[in-house]
Amino acid sequence: MSEQNWKNFALLLVDVQKDFWSAELETAFPQFRQNTAQLLQFCRQAGIEVIHLREIFNPDRSDWLPRYRMRGRSPCVRGTPGAAPLDEAAEVPGERVIEKQTQNGFHSLELFPYLCNNDKRFLLVAGLVTSVCVAFTATSAAQTGFLTAVVADGCADYPEAHALTLKRYRGFLLDVANVGELTDKHAEWYGQIEKLDGLGDHSRPCAGCALEYAECEGHPVIEGLKRSLG
Repeated sequence: MSEQNWKNFALLLVDVQKDFWSAELETAFPQFRQNTAQLLQFCRQAGIEVIHLREIFNPDRSDWLPRYRMRGRSPCVRGTPGAAPLDEAAEVPGERVIEKQTQNGFHSLELFPYLCNNDKRFLLVAGLVTSVCVAFTATSAAQTGFLTAVVADGCADYPEAHALTLKRYRGFLLDVANVGELTDKHAEWYGQIEKLDGLGDHSRPCAGCALEYAECEGHPVIEGLKRSLG
């Protein structure tokens, strides 16, 4: 692992928060918490940047989704115990935490330009729950231009929803791998990055946000795209 170059990779750990973890999920996926800890250990040792995405809503309901407002309750309200991460998913100093108010991490205005500015090309996605926040975030990453893989045993959901989600998107928009397979997948995934590099700057995710995010000003890929676009 020490000889593998993971600098263009990032892990998006999605919504591993107490309000999304239940006794039912723990029964169906008893290894989830252990797998999450192993995944984070692997990424930290390998030099894969870890980004924690967390659903957080204000107590005054100002940013609640319409359905949450209508029913009068929301998960992960700021300051409540349910908004906190599971112990295994807590960030360590230096790791970025990005809050969101939808089930899709790419609805955050912070995530996309941050990934582009730090030259992240391949995203690993894991967390809770597979068919909702993980799937929405992972498929958006793939449609935005990132190579993407879901870490299957780093996710949990109703078992049938978990299996169907992975079956539906595997090979179509996403790759799927378990924590123990990541090292063996490196050569294949890095080869995919190199193949895209050979297709030019327009094959990079930055092409999609080149003219939209002021935060990307000065990025060499962005500046090259602007010149080519006139």
